[in-house]
Amino acid sequence: MTRRAEIHRISMSGPSDVSGIESLIASGLIKAGQIRAILGKTEGNGCVNDFTRGYATQSLRAMLSCHLSGGEIDRLPMVMSGGTEGGLSPHWILFCETESGTDSGPALAFASAITRDLKPSEIGRQAQAELTCDAVLDAMKQADISRPEDVHFVQIKCPLLTSERVAEADGDVSTSSMLRSMGLSRGASALGVALALGEIDQIPQNSIGNDHDLWSSRASCSSGIELMACEIVVIGQSASWSGPLRAAHGVMTDAIDATSVANLLAQVTPSRIIQGGPERMLAVLAKAEASSNGSIRNSRHTMNEDSDLSATRHARAFVGGLLAGMVGHTELFVSGGAEHQGPDGGGPVAIIYSTT
Repeated sequence: MTRRAEIHRISMSGPSDVSGIESLIASGLIKAGQIRAILGKTEGNGCVNDFTRGYATQSLRAMLSCHLSGGEIDRLPMVMSGGTEGGLSPHWILFCETESGTDSGPALAFASAITRDLKPSEIGRQAQAELTCDAVLDAMKQADISRPEDVHFVQIKCPLLTSERVAEADGDVSTSSMLRSMGLSRGASALGVALALGEIDQIPQNSIGNDHDLWSSRASCSSGIELMACEIVVIGQSASWSGPLRAAHGVMTDAIDATSVANLLAQVTPSRIIQGGPERMLAVLAKAEASSNGSIRNSRHTMNEDSDLSATRHARAFVGGLLAGMVGHTELFVSGGAEHQGPDGGGPVAIIYSTT
């Protein structure tokens, strides 16, 4: 028997709407014990005080408590990413694992890992990166992914600092800015991924959040107030898994890099590149970032100068629109804030798709 991946993308009417997942379980299409990770794209502001992430997690836990023990739920990563600006649509992505007796790989493979709770003093620093690195390697081992090049995406949810957490650390923190801590936490996790995948050899002192030349081509990190650990889902391919599902990834060099997306789509739908076979694309995951130099191909943008909306919100809407126009649907897991996740102003993109 080989392991077999199943991916279910489910629309949500709001962060409390778990009815689609309940229906899948009630119908017998999936078993709750087969769920290995849940991603959620919720409609909040994606900033420090975004309640929709915690609300969605609470709703999931309450529903799953009818099917799983408390310990099983605690071990299940629930990665919530706030922000569906523009035309992005809120949705869930379920990663389920079953068995197959006939098919042979390589095929889509995944596994998850959860670090210990971080101390407030560790958030956005070297310790977080090292914990993330170890967890990524552990998840790869669990998924029977032996080569770093077979990893196509690493989705992470990591903590941020609050006033209470800063006080708990007696001020020994990476920053006293709550919003800044989101970026440092994302960046530390991303560099941990880069270490694990051999994309960098080390993390120089003071490079987190500062050295834009250090980045991972496959890390996607979101930070939130609702947890203190890093929840990690490694997505790739392995000969130990079977089935028709596959993963592919690319890197947008900037926010309008449609060429890289087209090249990625050509791997997924070679007969028709633009908006070709959106039903085969089970999940589209991407990072979006406002370039720090304030320009896109030598033309000025004002995302970083807007006092009303965070630059991450602008970037999600901007990149989400480009991707939706090329993919052909709007249930896209576009996450803002790409510190050390792709080149400055760009970001990784991955597609999970079916070959049938």
